[in-house]
Amino acid sequence: MKEDAVVGRQGRVTGKIGPGLVGEVMIPIRGGVEAFYAYPAIQGEEIPVGSLVVVMDYHPPRTVYVSSASI
Repeated sequence: MKEDAVVGRQGRVTGKIGPGLVGEVMIPIRGGVEAFYAYPAIQGEEIPVGSLVVVMDYHPPRTVYVSSASI
């Protein structure tokens, strides 16, 4: 994985993600952890705070579309 690639990375939800909401996720990248605005990749999906997610799409500079990660 390219060091600055965002798609495919896993992160932790710090602000609830859902329809009509702008959530937030923390993603380990570039040697640290950065905050990104987050929207559900699957329309209507709700993802609570503390959930593990995977980035499905990235819109620079700080917006990601995520889906719940299965462990």
